[in-house]
This record gives sequence, C-alpha cells and structure tokens, in this order.
Amino acid sequence: METAPLIDPFARPITYLRVSVTDRCDFRCSYCMAEHMQFLPKKELLTLEELDRLCTGFIGLGVRKLRVTGGEPLVRRGILSFFTAMARHLETGALDELTLTTNGSQLARFADDLAALGVRRVNVSLDTLDATKFAEITRWGRLEPVLEGIRAATRAGLRVKINTVALKGFNEDELFALVDWCGAEGHDLTFIEVMPMGEMGEEQRLEQYWPLTDLRARLAERFTVTETGERSGGPARYVRLTETGQRLGFITPLSHNFCESCNRVRVTCTGELFMCLGQEDSADLRAPLRARPDDDAALIAAIRAAIARKPKGHDFDYSRAHVSGQMSRHMSHTGG
Repeated sequence: METAPLIDPFARPITYLRVSVTDRCDFRCSYCMAEHMQFLPKKELLTLEELDRLCTGFIGLGVRKLRVTGGEPLVRRGILSFFTAMARHLETGALDELTLTTNGSQLARFADDLAALGVRRVNVSLDTLDATKFAEITRWGRLEPVLEGIRAATRAGLRVKINTVALKGFNEDELFALVDWCGAEGHDLTFIEVMPMGEMGEEQRLEQYWPLTDLRARLAERFTVTETGERSGGPARYVRLTETGQRLGFITPLSHNFCESCNRVRVTCTGELFMCLGQEDSADLRAPLRARPDDDAALIAAIRAAIARKPKGHDFDYSRAHVSGQMSRHMSHTGG
C-alpha cells in the first residue's frame, strides 16, 4: 500500500478517521433521529470487507487513529470481525488507536472482546442518570443495560468518556449529579451543546438549547473551574475542577475553535467521505471500492483527490446540511 502521507491544502496531515459502520441504532433519541426511521437498503451499505479495505487504505496513507461510529456500531451484525481486522494494524504499529463511540446498550456483551483486540477507550453517549427520563429521551432504551455496559467496560480495562448533550429543561437539574457520578466512577465527562436549529422539530430544538456558557457558570457556583489549555486533537475545550481534579470537556459545535488544527475526516456507512463536518462537500468512495475489488489504486486516488479539496474551515450552515438532525451526536463522535 502507498505510504506517502495525506496532507491537505493547508499543510495539515490527515491522521484521524471517523468511520460509520451502520446507520441503524437500537435507540431513537429525540434530538438525533425520528422514532420511525427509514434505514438504508443493505446493498447501499459498505460490507465489512469493504470497510476493512477502506480503512486499511487510509491507514496506509498515514491515519493513526480510527474511531468507529454509527448509528450504534455494536448493532452491526458481525462487527467483531471488523474490529479483529483493524486490530492487525495495531499489532503492526501502523495504527496508534482504535476506539468507538457507543450508546452503551451492547457494551456488556462486547467489552471483553474489544479490550482483547486492543481497544483502550470508548466514548459512551449518556444524557441522564434517571431511568424514566432515559426511557423518555431514547424512546426505546433502558438505562440499566447501559450502566452495566459501562461497568463491564471499566472491568475490562477500558477508559470510559461520557458524552452528555446539554438539554434545557431535561438534564439541567442533573448537572452536579452527572459530574459527581463521573468523578466517583473515574470517567471523563464532556458536555455537548445541542444544535438550536435543524430539520427535526425547530420549536423543540430551540426550547432544548442550553448554552454551555450557562452550564459552565452554574458549575462555577460550586467548583473552581480552571482552563487547562489541553487539546485532544478534537473540538473539545477542557477545564479542570480544582476541588476534585476532574477534567471536563465542552463542545460547542457552532464555534470555529479547532479548524486550524483539524486532522480528521469522516466516512459514512455508504462510503461517502466528508472532508469537513460543517460543509456538504463529499466524495464517493463506494464506487471505486466496488469497481475494482482487487485493486485499491482507484480508491487511493479518490481519497487523495478528496483530501485536496479539504477546506480551511467550516461555516456550519445547518439550514443546508442534509444530516442536520444528527449533528449534535455527530459532534460528540468527534470528541477525542
């Protein structure tokens, strides 16, 4: 495989790939997707073998960190075979980190296997510790299996980072409970600002908008909140709570606070490569994957041509974004 690294037009090496392995999820979080989703026909999704070829191509071009996302990645049938395939790149040293973002519902089943394959960290999306509210916001989910999944991940030696979407009128009253729980359990915690716009229920979205400036001010009523200057290579800005030593992250998707160092791209489960989360420009990688199954030259050429179009920054014009309804959780997928 070709080894000349991927460098975008602004001299940024592309070292981080976020790949969706499915559009399906066993939850229907109200700010993320409709309750009765029409999922893609199976033939449109990349097979696990195609995902292996695609990710291996990126790794050959210098990607050092691979984050697996969905939908919910662990509901994809046979997903462990994909993690097994990617683990070979950890073993050779070509890949530094293999990780995933999950809703936690299947973690109890997979945590030991993931740890054995070299996964060291997982991001778990969790917006409330109240079982009734959890069922309400996820529509189909139950809290206890998620908490058991998190416990299983910890027992398996996985570091857990909790991603919490800040929702006015929903989890405002749990701010300190979430911080205290994460502190007691040893989990990092990142708060994500919900998009105040999008195609899925404008009125509800505006009502749910809880600016992280307000959330942080509320934290400061109880804790000494200190900027750290730490960066994980993602959009999160980090603070430390002096009294507990905890690190908290804040992701405000509408701000332009990480473009200058953006080293990442994402690929959808249909093989669409997005060079920037905040712009619609994309490249079709499924066509070259399927046109020449035994020759990756066309795939590599398509990846290079796409990276040559990576913009300097984003504008986050969600009135144009086709995936606006899922942007809040997509931003959580970017966090370190």
